[in-house]
Amino acid sequence: MRPAPARVDSAMTPRARKVRATLVVCLMCVIGSPEVSAQAITSLEFSFSNPGARSLGFGGAFVALADDATAAFANPAGLIQIAEPEVSVEGRSWRYSTPYTSGGRASGEPTGRGIDTVAVPQRSVSAADLTGLSYVSLVYPRKRWALAFFRHQLANFEFGLETQGLFGTLPGIPGDLRSQIQTSRIDLEILTRGLALGFRAGDRLSFGLGLSHLDPSILLLGWDYLPDEDTAESGFAAASFLPERLQQVVSLEADRPEWSLTAGFLWRMAEKWNLGGLYRQGADLNYQLGLEAGPANTDFPAGVRFVDGFEVTYSFPEVYALGTAYRSRDGRWTGALEWRRIEYSAFLESLLPQQRDEGDVLDDADELHLGGEYAFFAGTSLLAVRLGIWHDPDHQIRSEANPVEESFLAAILPAGEDELHFTGGFGIAFERLQIDLGFDLSERIDTASLSAIYSF
Repeated sequence: MRPAPARVDSAMTPRARKVRATLVVCLMCVIGSPEVSAQAITSLEFSFSNPGARSLGFGGAFVALADDATAAFANPAGLIQIAEPEVSVEGRSWRYSTPYTSGGRASGEPTGRGIDTVAVPQRSVSAADLTGLSYVSLVYPRKRWALAFFRHQLANFEFGLETQGLFGTLPGIPGDLRSQIQTSRIDLEILTRGLALGFRAGDRLSFGLGLSHLDPSILLLGWDYLPDEDTAESGFAAASFLPERLQQVVSLEADRPEWSLTAGFLWRMAEKWNLGGLYRQGADLNYQLGLEAGPANTDFPAGVRFVDGFEVTYSFPEVYALGTAYRSRDGRWTGALEWRRIEYSAFLESLLPQQRDEGDVLDDADELHLGGEYAFFAGTSLLAVRLGIWHDPDHQIRSEANPVEESFLAAILPAGEDELHFTGGFGIAFERLQIDLGFDLSERIDTASLSAIYSF
């Protein structure tokens, strides 16, 4: 179900834009609503990184270490390494720079009228700065098992766009077309509360299980407008987003909790080497779609919700991780390498035929994480310095449809780019208290973390 761009002519008769209910919720990701709202939802950022400033400084390569209270989420099999009860608290801040298509041309030559002067799609950036209490956990260890309770902020994201629509031409349709004029915003937060159990199967092998309760709060609002007047020149002019020209309001909301299972293992292969693995189940999230008529809607009176609470269910990506860690005999040097696979494609495969197009593509991501730590004593305190790097493949939904027939969609949903994340941090450990700082820098997302672990 794809909305057609409106033809720009002297009549400027409003055409009812239908909803393309394609939501990309993965975790990144969900796609949905009308034409331009699709790119708003595909911008969603879900964090599959492990909690804790120490893990962040390691480049996220923590599945084979998992030697503190954050193991409750990162790999519950590692909980058996904790000798005394521990409490962990972490706060994080995020700075997002999210690109989107804001105008320009999808195809054809610019007419030179009004704002139709650029021959290619124009990109803008939505910026947001957020902070939050990202992780809290309590670990209670025994001789052969350990139990943990945790709260983790899996996602915290905001995004806003304003687009004048794209100009272009399509085969078989005379004249120039203009896609939806729209403003849109997204508020996203997903909290995970759960418990985890680690148990020792032998001197060198342990297993872990976790049960998480996902509590999503996802709201997308899109306001679709018509040009300021029903004239040919206004069809090429910059829209003022006038209240009386509001055609419809699109809403997409998810707030129904779901459950997810986690399983992990940790194997001490040799005196200096560990091997760890993790599987995290992808939950099914439920969304309600709504459409409310605006003053400029020709089919329904203003304020009427002609779609209300239409439910769709999509799969959250499953996560697999496998890693190895090395620690020197004196404990000064620690290194970790981790491969993590996130099955983003599961979302696209869960869509109904009318909710997707043959050219829609959403790739799975194979992330590679590498990090290291050097620790040394400074008086009675232990200091640690960490550096890391990891590769984040493009996992943005994109259109690979026929570039002529689907030029508008290809311009709105372009391919993304692979990114390198550079990480680092340091920590200080006293007899019972450990404090860590960490950062993760990339082109689109910068993350900073402060965490503390207290044993008693």
